[in-house]
Amino acid sequence: MNTASIYNDLFGLAGSTLSLLIYHLYLRSRLRQNPHYTVQAVNRYARTQWVQAVMANDGQLILGVQTLRNSTMAATLMASTAVLLIIGTLNLSGEADKLLDTWHLPNLGGSHAAWLWMIKLLFLVTDFFIAFFAFSMSVRLYNHVGFKISVPPEVRTPELAPDSVAVHLNRAGYYYSIGMRTYYFAVPLVFWLFSPILMLGATLVLIGVMYHIDRSPKLSPFPAKGIAN
Repeated sequence: MNTASIYNDLFGLAGSTLSLLIYHLYLRSRLRQNPHYTVQAVNRYARTQWVQAVMANDGQLILGVQTLRNSTMAATLMASTAVLLIIGTLNLSGEADKLLDTWHLPNLGGSHAAWLWMIKLLFLVTDFFIAFFAFSMSVRLYNHVGFKISVPPEVRTPELAPDSVAVHLNRAGYYYSIGMRTYYFAVPLVFWLFSPILMLGATLVLIGVMYHIDRSPKLSPFPAKGIAN
């Protein structure tokens, strides 16, 4: 057993985890300076205002229910996809003897031990299980909000006030974001199956992509081409 190669895999996992942790701590620090720095924060604010508008106008209830239905369908699709990914990963574990030699061809600096490869698959399965439960919780909360926004104003209790309903809707959005994050984190874990070096490279690329999609869009100070002032 090559102990050095096992340490390389562990260092790759630690480096990837630390890089992602530093990135999210950076986002949190920027949010303290600007509460609307990330698109997730903007969406939380938008969902709160949306609930207020829908529950204040009976004519908007149909639109509200349709919007929630679309969100529920999206979360359901993601949860179903997570189940398929779990099954696919478990199938890989059953084919370990056949796949190890082929998958370890580009494994520079990493261990070829079968037990470590099974641990890598365990990390990947756990990641997909977290995604499944996060999306399932999102579906559950979207369904609850669908009933709550339809309650007439004259029979609403404090628990059914718009502010309370907005909390549940934002919680559903939070679980959906967690599910999407676990899908993102699966990318380095998949590359870890091949090599710890590829895992670190995939992590850096992933952080660059997340930095681009996490920031709230900034309005350009210049008018679009072809449009007169």
